[in-house]
Amino acid sequence: MNQGYSLQDVARLLGLPRSIVRGLIDSGFVSPARGPRREYRFSFQDLVVMRTAQGLVQAKVPTARILRSLRRLRAQLPAAMPLSGLRVEAVGDHVVVHDGEMQWQPDSGQYVLRFHVEAPRGRLAFLDAATPRSTSADALFEQALAVEDAKPEVATALYERALAIEPALIGAYTNLGRLQHDRKQWDAAEITYRTGLARCGPDDALFFNLALLLEDLERSGEAVQMYEAALAHNPELAEAHYNLALICEADGRSQEAIRHLAAYRRLSRKR
Repeated sequence: MNQGYSLQDVARLLGLPRSIVRGLIDSGFVSPARGPRREYRFSFQDLVVMRTAQGLVQAKVPTARILRSLRRLRAQLPAAMPLSGLRVEAVGDHVVVHDGEMQWQPDSGQYVLRFHVEAPRGRLAFLDAATPRSTSADALFEQALAVEDAKPEVATALYERALAIEPALIGAYTNLGRLQHDRKQWDAAEITYRTGLARCGPDDALFFNLALLLEDLERSGEAVQMYEAALAHNPELAEAHYNLALICEADGRSQEAIRHLAAYRRLSRKR
């Protein structure tokens, strides 16, 4: 069972230098646990939050500005407010925070105006914080669904945008994780599935998809746990019984394999 991620894992997965990771810890942006040797152990939720800093690093925002902005952002928010529900990005060399329809720079506290070109006349229109967005999370989800097969990269970006607007959109986690899995983005897919479970609660599709991923990563023990969690949430999920039968057979647990295979056949006949 995964006991968390080390500093080395964070550097490998997110490409964050240790100076930034330690700065995020010092500012309270993440609060990792301690391992048996007092080493830092980061959770999946920590990794999701730290992806914010990853995007700023990739946008070449100076390290000092990243840490200063995120420290001020943490200080500006209620202690109970999860930072994972915010979208933080670089605009030029500035850090801008998106919270629903509100956008501001944590360094200065100033709100940011958005603008778009309105078709068909090409008129430039400024949108203030009270102006509703033209694209909802549900609309982005439907757009992503329509282009999944032909343009998986576009679909991935659309699902991520949908989740930035609505962090509890459970179908977006399911589909985004599957696209990442299909493209062999193993770590990203696992983070997506586990974040979906953390934000949305138990869901048989997320448990099942995570189990498939863990099987591909040859972590069969964890895969069994996820299949069993899927069945606890949805006892009619025949495919989970079938996959458990295969794992049990491979592990030499013939009686369990027979039991799961019988359950699979029984449920399949009911369809």
